Amino acid sequence: MTDRAPRRILIENGWVVTGDPALGTLTGCHVLVEDGLITGVGPGLPGDGAETIDARDMIVFPGLVDTHKHTWQSAVRHRCAELDLRSYFGEMFGRLGSLYRPEDVYAGNLLGALSALDAGTTTLMDWSHVQNSPEHSDQAIAALRDSGIRAVFGHGWPLVDLPVWIGGSDRPHTGDVRRVRRELLGDDDALVTLHLAGRGPELSTMDATRADLAMARDLGIRTSIHMGCGPEFGAMAAIARLGRAGLLGPDLTFVHCSESGDDEFAMMADSGASIALAPHHEQALPGIGHTPIDRVRAFGITAGLSTDTETVGASDLFTQMRAGLAAHRSQLADGRTRFAGRLDPFGVAEVFTMATQGGADTLGLGDRIGSLTVGKRADVVLVRATDPNLFPVTDPVAALVCAAHPGNVDTVLVDGVVRKRAGALVGDGPAAIDRARDLALTSHRRLLGG
Repeated sequence: MTDRAPRRILIENGWVVTGDPALGTLTGCHVLVEDGLITGVGPGLPGDGAETIDARDMIVFPGLVDTHKHTWQSAVRHRCAELDLRSYFGEMFGRLGSLYRPEDVYAGNLLGALSALDAGTTTLMDWSHVQNSPEHSDQAIAALRDSGIRAVFGHGWPLVDLPVWIGGSDRPHTGDVRRVRRELLGDDDALVTLHLAGRGPELSTMDATRADLAMARDLGIRTSIHMGCGPEFGAMAAIARLGRAGLLGPDLTFVHCSESGDDEFAMMADSGASIALAPHHEQALPGIGHTPIDRVRAFGITAGLSTDTETVGASDLFTQMRAGLAAHRSQLADGRTRFAGRLDPFGVAEVFTMATQGGADTLGLGDRIGSLTVGKRADVVLVRATDPNLFPVTDPVAALVCAAHPGNVDTVLVDGVVRKRAGALVGDGPAAIDRARDLALTSHRRLLGG
């Protein structure tokens, strides 16, 4: 897809949910974009020489931020919808993972990234634990770049010889991440950047974990680790072990944490670590444990939402916002919260923030994206407020959280480039979508034998 943004774009007369506490929500508002940067938010901004986007009858808001997605699995969507957590592990990692070729990873990543853009997700953390060869990583990155999404590539471990990489492994993370950092993803201001997708002390020894974190910190990248995903892993108290070893820090993001202890949530809060939640998956995939969204709020931990894997659930963050809101209110109403203190019911504004600024902060990108603030990059989404499932809109944030879906998304900009217009992905046009479908179907049939 083309990467060239018009020098100036003026989004006119929208109902703008800025996500910026200093600005709030504004009606009849303009958003001015220059060279991919937001340079003005307010009424009556000059549009001389600018490409104009008419946002009348539209809700305009910051692009959604997906903090953890196993994008490589997108071509085998819904394969595990009827499985529990252990069966999912067995199917995707034990059986299929070693069969993935570089072209399978490319196909999954391209389809997953394009479907994210279509659903108003402008930033994606690609949690890619399928590093079966250097070419697998290269193809994952190539697909992210070809899609036009803003992405963080999370470099994981191989799924060949899997037993030697998990279950108390003493192997350090594959050193190919250094090549990726040196040759492919050395620019932290680029559209695609690098994180470490680490195993942590639930899957490797403390010595290996210590070495992995030291490498990530030497490379100047953040680390994301699954923690407390189910009672067995929760009992390991791995976050507490990291805390006792002096390894916690604000450069760490933990995924799920469903069965992590309250003492560990306190440690995360004290260290500045963040959490990536996937409420729909945490509630729907037996074995993970209930979403800890209540304890995230109770301890004041920075958190974002994520779509986890399309083998189990939907690819959009509207679903995750609704699942998170429902789960939290149910926790409080039914007395099922694990937090001993008092919590007020979760508001729609809070869950919306998790999908935007909270997600950006979780990925270490909060100074660049997450709100429609002057000086930030222009990642912007427009939703049709006149669609039958949304009209009439009483509260735009409530409409987005409680009722919106990908079909309502009219326009998407990433870094000032229009990636979806009038309800259809643009750039290379329908040919790009057709190519993604063809590649995904070929991969799907080869992997599943259909």
